[in-house]
Amino acid sequence: MAALILFTDLDGTLLHPQSYDYDAALPVIERMKQRGIPVIPVTSKTRAEVETLIQQIGLTDPFVVENGSAIYIPRDTCPYPLPEGDDDGPYRVVPLGVSYVMARAGLKAIAQDLGRPLKGFGDLSIEQVQQLTGLNPEAAHEAKMREFTEPFLTPKNTASETLVAAAQGMGFNVVVGDRFSHLIGAEAGKGIAVHTLVTLYEPILADGGPLVSIGLGNSPNDLDMLENVDRAIVLPGEAGPHPRLAERGWQIAPDLAPKGWAIAVTGVLDAIA
Repeated sequence: MAALILFTDLDGTLLHPQSYDYDAALPVIERMKQRGIPVIPVTSKTRAEVETLIQQIGLTDPFVVENGSAIYIPRDTCPYPLPEGDDDGPYRVVPLGVSYVMARAGLKAIAQDLGRPLKGFGDLSIEQVQQLTGLNPEAAHEAKMREFTEPFLTPKNTASETLVAAAQGMGFNVVVGDRFSHLIGAEAGKGIAVHTLVTLYEPILADGGPLVSIGLGNSPNDLDMLENVDRAIVLPGEAGPHPRLAERGWQIAPDLAPKGWAIAVTGVLDAIA
């Protein structure tokens, strides 16, 4: 029997794309907790956003924030030797990205290089973030509590390749999205975060056998995670799976989040675990 480790995006993957509901996933999460299977959020959300959510859901495993810019490992429940990093509250923090100040400065430099304005979260009020995301005031405030990355409105009439090249020329990477793109440090990414955690967990979970990593996502900013797991599952939106994910031939969940997440993960548990 293979050991499992599960990595999941949040918005539109574990959480319903409009209502942010997650109730259908709770029995499956409880089943995994009983089997000792780590459930690790890997998201563009901030630490503040993820902390609020995991307290509601009851997750106690590590989590990855701001598109792979840092790993937060609860020290009290960590089953393996803590890796090098910084202690912050109850967590050992493994930073992979740059500081928020550097990300903000980088966005301004990229905008100047492109010759057009780029509006980041730091330029938006809480009310504007609410209007753009549909979040309530408290959640919008948490979304602005950036520590490592700067989300910005994806510029129209600018090719993704041009945007990526400009970011890399300034020593950054950019995860290009339909509405928002995310400026991240050159060494950060969901893929490297996944690899780091698999390496930490493998000695204690695999016990000489295979450790199978599962990843679930719904949008292009999940590609780096999905490309670096053993089994990738794509959550569809109202119009179906995102074309850039659908073309990869990965498994497509049968419904929107959270129902589709629950069905797909249950299928994995029945087949593998």
